[in-house]
Amino acid sequence: MIQEQPIIVGLDIGTTKIAAIAGRKNEFGKLEILGFGRANSNGVQHGMVLNIDQTIKAIQTALENCYASNPNLVINEVYVGIAGHHIKSLQTRGDIVRQNLDDEITQVEIDRLVADQYRTYIPAGDKIIDVIPQEFTVDNFQNIPNPIGYSGVKVGANFHIITGDKNAIRNINRSVEKSGLVTKDLVLQPLASAAAVMCDQDLEAGVAIVDIGGGTTDLAVFYEGILKHTAVIPFGGENITNDIKTGLGVLKTQAEQMKIQFGSALSDEAKANAFITIPGLRGMAPKEISVKNLANIIQARMSEIMDFVTYHLKQVGLDNRMLNGGVILTGGGSQLKHLIQLTEYVTGLNARIGFPNEHLSGGHIDELAKPMYSTCIGLILKGYNDYENKNKQMAPNFTRVDLSKQAEQPVEEVEIEEANIKIKPRKTLHGFMDKFKTNLIELFKEEEDTKF
Repeated sequence: MIQEQPIIVGLDIGTTKIAAIAGRKNEFGKLEILGFGRANSNGVQHGMVLNIDQTIKAIQTALENCYASNPNLVINEVYVGIAGHHIKSLQTRGDIVRQNLDDEITQVEIDRLVADQYRTYIPAGDKIIDVIPQEFTVDNFQNIPNPIGYSGVKVGANFHIITGDKNAIRNINRSVEKSGLVTKDLVLQPLASAAAVMCDQDLEAGVAIVDIGGGTTDLAVFYEGILKHTAVIPFGGENITNDIKTGLGVLKTQAEQMKIQFGSALSDEAKANAFITIPGLRGMAPKEISVKNLANIIQARMSEIMDFVTYHLKQVGLDNRMLNGGVILTGGGSQLKHLIQLTEYVTGLNARIGFPNEHLSGGHIDELAKPMYSTCIGLILKGYNDYENKNKQMAPNFTRVDLSKQAEQPVEEVEIEEANIKIKPRKTLHGFMDKFKTNLIELFKEEEDTKF
């Protein structure tokens, strides 16, 4: 049997779990899940790999479980998500003054504008991961999606620049390679989650995707079809569990279990006269825990996370009911009871849970439609986007760009990728995914390879 579509594997290295999902698109463009494995994560904190050996063991366990679900699978290459509070973003502005005023603006000038942004000052040890052009201006004309074909004296744009710590990202890469896998590419987790739970209408209406993971909460904000802001908030489900453990004097496993079974993000919704009885340690008397107290602890931490979300929305001027699509909550932490109500109360925006089943074919395991697998499904979608774009580049109707000559010049490579972006319609999910930096992994290999 000829398999037209490749099998693409997403590997989500999280603080609480590591998940590996293998998928292939069917004839209707939906993802069929061919393998799924997960393992508890030990070597990762706040989205950053701290213990490489423990992370390798967890990745291998997740892979074994994936093979167990489908023995026919062969996994060599994976798309890997990156997060961690070292990921930061900033907004910049760039302009160039043109020489030939009567000529139309060309792609070469846009490429130069983008390449200039790679010279933006960032702290030592960080590296620019991605430069995403937002709206362009030509002289007095504002908010131009694509300036090619215009003419004028000055062309400029607002840019969204994403940076990350070189060593933190190399640790992820080392863990994957020592697990016997090849990192096909790295993808920012907030963007992967967004791709899994959004549709074209969300992109156009304007939404904030809030992915509440174990160690971090990832945020991606879209407005008028443009990625306006990304942020990684250094709090997640683990912080809530630790707060419960400390506040109520219980074990961490008990705290996690209470959070899932009896937890609520709104203390007003918790019954004042309800109690949870947990066994005492080593013959001590059982403990009575008030459900109301439990909810108070969860609400305090969850409100703090949502305050961060509101702060970031204010940073880009989108806090005042500007996002018609509201807030889409995803990730494992989004399954807390009454979280939607708390989110709406704190942010003043409508909220809903984002499930990754938007792109899944029927008949998949119900487990995979849970919000905690949004990042992993998004990684597969990103892989398919790369594959489809590569096929288009090879097609006879398209001009093939030879990237091999550009291998020595990473900035030039970016410029060529930007050239492909402009042709796409801006307000579709496919167009948004085209803007992800491809070959991101190459940025972090350059210096490392010279050491060996």
